[in-house]
Amino acid sequence: MESIIITGAGTGLGKELALLYAQRGYEIILVGRRKEPLQSVQKQIESFGGKAVAFSLDITNNEQVHKAAETLCQKHNITMLINNAGVGHFGPLEQMTEQHIHEMIDINVKGTIYMTKAFLPYFKTLQEANIMNIISTAGLRGKVNESVYVASKFAVRGFSESLVKELAETNVAVTAVYMGGMNTPFWDDCNHIQDRSRLRSPKQVAETVVNEYKRQPEIIVE
Repeated sequence: MESIIITGAGTGLGKELALLYAQRGYEIILVGRRKEPLQSVQKQIESFGGKAVAFSLDITNNEQVHKAAETLCQKHNITMLINNAGVGHFGPLEQMTEQHIHEMIDINVKGTIYMTKAFLPYFKTLQEANIMNIISTAGLRGKVNESVYVASKFAVRGFSESLVKELAETNVAVTAVYMGGMNTPFWDDCNHIQDRSRLRSPKQVAETVVNEYKRQPEIIVE
């Protein structure tokens, strides 16, 4: 059975991607910092006969990521990595704390780079492998009161576009996904989005991504 590893898989888009891919017959390796949400998704997948593993991991810890990659690649036939984990803090730049800045750069940028770097050598040994980076439209254009968040997403965009070129002659496909805002727990602790009812559900976005995915360099869902 082929396996897909998804970061930030306990809630939101990561959870919905996990459920959809599990329904399509993949084993899902659910990655996140907190075990409880991952185990909840694991139970949902197992309830319809799917297979999943909850794996607690801090993707900002490079050493921990590389050890996890070694362990997981020995036990599972992983053919796809979905870098979905992300965090956002919003407001005028002068109100951003140092901690907020570090969190967005560490999780959104470094976490994506660390995970990709750790799994890439293994992926190159396979007949076909896939890397999907969930970025959001914040990686396409600047937005008010999102300067650092947008900066982190532009970084992942540049990382993704460069990897597409770097891996063009290999068996590894890299896809960047740019989607608009979704009504997820991502917004629970801030008032940046006043009317969440106008946002798409993560399930709708996940369905579009899964259905449109053809190993192409980018998918835009707006």
